[in-house]
Amino acid sequence: MAEKTGVIHGRFQCLHLKHMEYLMAAKNQCKRLIIGISNPDAGFIRVNLHDKNRSKPENNPFTYFERYEMIRLAMLEFGVPREQFEIVPFPINTPELIFQYAPRDAVYYMSICDDWGEDKYRTLTGLGVQVEVLWNRPTEEKGTTATEVRHLIIDGKRWDHLVPKSVYRYITEHHLDERILQIAKEAGKTK
Repeated sequence: MAEKTGVIHGRFQCLHLKHMEYLMAAKNQCKRLIIGISNPDAGFIRVNLHDKNRSKPENNPFTYFERYEMIRLAMLEFGVPREQFEIVPFPINTPELIFQYAPRDAVYYMSICDDWGEDKYRTLTGLGVQVEVLWNRPTEEKGTTATEVRHLIIDGKRWDHLVPKSVYRYITEHHLDERILQIAKEAGKTK
């Protein structure tokens, strides 16, 4: 394992096993991984030209702290020592603020699966940081998405197999699944 520091980011609304594949691929490349949570609060959310649904409240049901806790628990569940990772806000929509939270001299890991991924790649390389693309896949090969997990919760279908065990426990013990249902109901997305 290299001695370098890596940075990776995502919305993690909610953290699922494909996210863990992404996080662990980055962690395997560096000694210390800084995990950035994008859209850390409503003030950072912007309408995305490539995916206008990303900014809707029903697609952002979890707070920064809840996502922080899910990531922390899952990384520990996956055997990553706590001293080898940090979790920080990552304002990708206001890139001039990124270096308030993450080091400029780290390696920035990411995946590209759609136009939004391409935009983020251009944003990060435009900041002059070293970017390493872990994989570049077509959208149809992306795999599980947080949208899929949230829809399964809304539809009352099984979703525990798509998330780390610690994340499932956290969501159900804190009744966050009920919040997803309530937000969907308010948005007219339930039957």
